[in-house]
Amino acid sequence: MDIRLLRYFLAVAREGNITRAAESLHIAQPSLSKQMMELEDELGKQLFIRGKRKITLTEEGSLLRKRAVEIVNLCDKTRREIAQDSALIGGEVSIGGGLSLIVAEAIYRMSAKYPNVKFQFINGDAEKITEYLEHGTLDFGVFIEPIDITKYEHLVLQETACWGLLMRRDCSLAKNTFIRPRDIENIPLIMPQRVGLQRELSLWSEVELEKLNIVATFDLLFNTPMLLLKRGVGYAFVLNTLADTKESNKLCFRPLDPPINCKHGLVWKRYPVFSKAAEKFIEEVKNCQSEDLQRVHS
Repeated sequence: MDIRLLRYFLAVAREGNITRAAESLHIAQPSLSKQMMELEDELGKQLFIRGKRKITLTEEGSLLRKRAVEIVNLCDKTRREIAQDSALIGGEVSIGGGLSLIVAEAIYRMSAKYPNVKFQFINGDAEKITEYLEHGTLDFGVFIEPIDITKYEHLVLQETACWGLLMRRDCSLAKNTFIRPRDIENIPLIMPQRVGLQRELSLWSEVELEKLNIVATFDLLFNTPMLLLKRGVGYAFVLNTLADTKESNKLCFRPLDPPINCKHGLVWKRYPVFSKAAEKFIEEVKNCQSEDLQRVHS
């Protein structure tokens, strides 16, 4: 199985039609059909359900599409890195998960020093980002502690974030300076999908997890959760660094008391084959971290 065949397969999966896929690839339709049948023979599995008007993927075809995207992206990235002028720092640095202030500052400095370096950001929960790291699709992940360091190198970022509730400014709890355990009894909560974080709030509130009134969960605080908050559906358990509380947003953030604090960690695969751009990025993050520590102790 070669990369060209995987590209052909992805085109058929994307178009849902052999003829349209062949046109997009600029090859003859009979040739593409034959190669897809040969791919199925090679794998010993049916990849397509061939309808009269549309082709859909079988379960095995869906798995192959997922892996093919990763393989093709990794090959394209490797080709770009090899083709890069050895004297020029350029290419792409891919980061998954969230961002921290230190990482954002490092990206800002990298963009100024090395304008040929581009950054790709991939969203997703911890499980998805870990999978991307494992397969080499991502260079780095930014995780909230605790971090599983058994498979990865990591750098704990010194900035501290605190957990709290994000809510509408006209909610009854908005007049409080802090949120205390008794305040969350029976209120509708919008929680991160990560079960460990849900358990942490459960322990803090001394309310069993099953008894918390969780009405929705999210992996990133965008779109649907924000719309729910603005409609007054509930209260979101978030980090202060993710809380968008500008006046026009009609939302406010209240920290927990007693506080739950955490740090972010920058994670990468052990024994990586990094591009020069990725190596420079780690250096920049460490420089920002060092300067931040000096300011704290000065």
